[in-house]
Amino acid sequence: MTIYPIVEGYGEVQAVPVLIRRLLTEANCFVVNVGRPIRRSQSQFHSQEGVRVAVKVALRQPDCSGILLLLDGEDDCPKELAEDIRGWAFEAAGRVPCDVIVAYREYETWFLAAIESLAGKYGIRNGAAAPADPESRRDSKAALEEFMPDYRAYSETGDQPGMSAEFDMKLAFRRNRSFRKLVTAVGKMLTQLHQPIVAWPPHHW
Repeated sequence: MTIYPIVEGYGEVQAVPVLIRRLLTEANCFVVNVGRPIRRSQSQFHSQEGVRVAVKVALRQPDCSGILLLLDGEDDCPKELAEDIRGWAFEAAGRVPCDVIVAYREYETWFLAAIESLAGKYGIRNGAAAPADPESRRDSKAALEEFMPDYRAYSETGDQPGMSAEFDMKLAFRRNRSFRKLVTAVGKMLTQLHQPIVAWPPHHW
């Protein structure tokens, strides 16, 4: 069984499988794999035909058991955007479990919500503390760079996979609504795939 992500950015192609595997480990699920993400542009995510084609590409993979679409919401209402894309994706996916997660405002907002756990790594200075409302920042990549020295810039392809492996998911879950939606979606998909989950989200979160 394999979940195939459909993502927007080049960094997410490497980072999203890392993150989903961490969530699968938290769920004590070791029989579900994560396939190589299918990348689509922002405009394709906002197009019924673009979403339909992306889902069909995932379905053509012989081991596809679930599909997870993940994109940045930026200034869009994440609920409204997710509902539109979810309708298109569900229609194309048929009986295959499928869900849509809109990171508000960007994927990096999840790192920002748990920035303390990245202190001393990837150029993040020691003593870094998350802002009171991480989702209020329009440009979370620039917000991350505020915790870095002047000579260091955030790299989506260079930093995103490593940060995805390191950031404290419990902190992000507590502080970020869209990350909670991702966690919920993964748990729901595992249930649809008939994978036993004792408690989800984990009790210690």
